[in-house]
Amino acid sequence: MKIYNTLTKKLDDFVPIRDNKVGFYMCGMTVQDRPHLGHLRTFTTGDIVRRYLIYKGYEVTYVTNFTDIDDKIIQKSHDLGIDWRKIGETYIEEFFKVTDEINIMRADYYPRATQFIQEIIEAVEILVDKGFAYVTGGDVWFDVRKKKDYGKLSGKKLEDLMEGARVEPSPNKKFPMDFSVWKAWKEGEPYWWSPWGKGRPGWHIECSVMSTHYLGQPFDIHGGAQDLIFPHHENEIAQSEAIRGTEYVRYWLHGGFVNIKGEKMSKSKGLFFAAQEVLKEYGANPVRLYFLQTHYRSPIDFSAERLTESQKAWERISNFLEKVPEGNGKETDFSFAGEYLKRFEEAMDEDFNTPRAVAVIFDMVKQGNALLDKEPEKAAEIGRVLRTILNILGFKPEKKERAGIEDDLVSIIVEVRQKMRQEKKFEIADWIRDQLKNLGVILEDTPQGTKWKIK
Repeated sequence: MKIYNTLTKKLDDFVPIRDNKVGFYMCGMTVQDRPHLGHLRTFTTGDIVRRYLIYKGYEVTYVTNFTDIDDKIIQKSHDLGIDWRKIGETYIEEFFKVTDEINIMRADYYPRATQFIQEIIEAVEILVDKGFAYVTGGDVWFDVRKKKDYGKLSGKKLEDLMEGARVEPSPNKKFPMDFSVWKAWKEGEPYWWSPWGKGRPGWHIECSVMSTHYLGQPFDIHGGAQDLIFPHHENEIAQSEAIRGTEYVRYWLHGGFVNIKGEKMSKSKGLFFAAQEVLKEYGANPVRLYFLQTHYRSPIDFSAERLTESQKAWERISNFLEKVPEGNGKETDFSFAGEYLKRFEEAMDEDFNTPRAVAVIFDMVKQGNALLDKEPEKAAEIGRVLRTILNILGFKPEKKERAGIEDDLVSIIVEVRQKMRQEKKFEIADWIRDQLKNLGVILEDTPQGTKWKIK
């Protein structure tokens, strides 16, 4: 299995640090606003990678954090007159609603920055003692020039990174690119006591402390969106390796954005579609399919048309599965359809190539439908393999509601309609068909008789 590693800029063979155990940290939300579609794509990517690793036999420890203290959260608290903790809780609650809805597996741990203040202070003390950080007026800054390989993740030299970079302004810094690991208290802000006075953590140090607390150092995979490569992940590497003197993370995995008219979906600009609304409009499985049809490292342009197409595509998949038995889940003889599973694995082993994996799914549905009447046993085998693949990719099993109509009652009504057709009472037969359609029951007249399904 190969993963594109942002650190090495190439496809690397995946070899866990500790036998078959994998430590996986996915940078979580800064909870100053609602989860949007871009967030949902990032966490769905992490979910798919995690699920596939588990399928391959790895024991995965998965951690997703919440940044629950931050400049933007404090500003929103002041603007709205609401306690900063309540703002965080509101959006964390919505995060769980939308991630549960799209069937993202719950992480093993969900640390919050405010739960690790003492550990953060201890990490900053080590940086100061080792000479990698310096104190000015209650602020503590990391001295990037002390880390000789600074810039290795983004692949740029320090002088190049300064151009157009998001730099924290301060007259107390020794060098423009130095970043804060501890922020001095300002009037009206929350604070914690530290050896440098009242203050709060810098953004980057939080993830270094929380990730290594659960996963040790080094650990296997660190994920996030591409905008975190610099400065966030670059700074995480610098401070973490300075603290322990060892490699921080083996594989860096970064996902593409969801764009609106070519511009990244962004909370700070108010340029986003809330995940909850999109899921309500289009459904969880179609949204997941929408994400998977583009490689995780490539951008997606938000498109209502493409989401609608994903709805229709999911309905084709779902309709086929309705026509084949589920089995008992223990069947392993895929003598006919096993080739599809092999193709799926080949796609996923090549940097989680979900567009190729989805193409396999569509091929299965096409052939399965063609075999339904001629060779139903083979169609059923395709159905079993398809359910296996859909489960690995995190799609939710669906139980279609029947609008309060029992199966046997529908069958009786269909028989009555069939009798009307035989008696050439087509007006009544058509009326029954139309009334059932209004209730969500779709009839299909075939040479083998009338079949029905729930829309």
